[in-house]
Amino acid sequence: MSIRHFPLLILAVGAGLVAAVTGAGWCAGLRINMTPSYPCGLWRIETLDRTAAVGDLVFICPPGTAEFERALERGYLRRGLCAGGLSPLIKTVAAIGGQQVDVADQVSIDGRPLPDSGVRHTDAAGRPLAPFAGGVIPAGELYLHSDFAGSYDSRYFGPIPSSGVLGLARPVLTFGP
Repeated sequence: MSIRHFPLLILAVGAGLVAAVTGAGWCAGLRINMTPSYPCGLWRIETLDRTAAVGDLVFICPPGTAEFERALERGYLRRGLCAGGLSPLIKTVAAIGGQQVDVADQVSIDGRPLPDSGVRHTDAAGRPLAPFAGGVIPAGELYLHSDFAGSYDSRYFGPIPSSGVLGLARPVLTFGP
């Protein structure tokens, strides 16, 4: 090998190492969050060997519906490996099947106000946001929430199937609020 091919060899080995580390992290359940709904950084998907419960912080794949395709087009979501090519969400389970959710200027669950749940009628770009109409959460579905005021969560898309839960979301190395 000539000396002029040496930089190409270093580049190829470096790219291979990055790919190997990325693949190993992916297989180990590591994910990078770059959205403001929860602290940015490295997160781990922890196995959930029970039904998701109120208060659980979960990774969940949104269903591949027209609503989520529109959210992707508007930039609320990123591309990923979930159905419809969407990235998983990190959200807190705020209500489960059988609970009553009322949505007005703020969300109430079973008659109790949900903290940090103000409802916006436009997004940051001034486009209209239609809030979820509210109602009893169907069995097998979850109402998801984030304390971040600008979060795209069930305030707007409503409950989604619990079958999309990948596991609990655990921070590994995060920064920011």
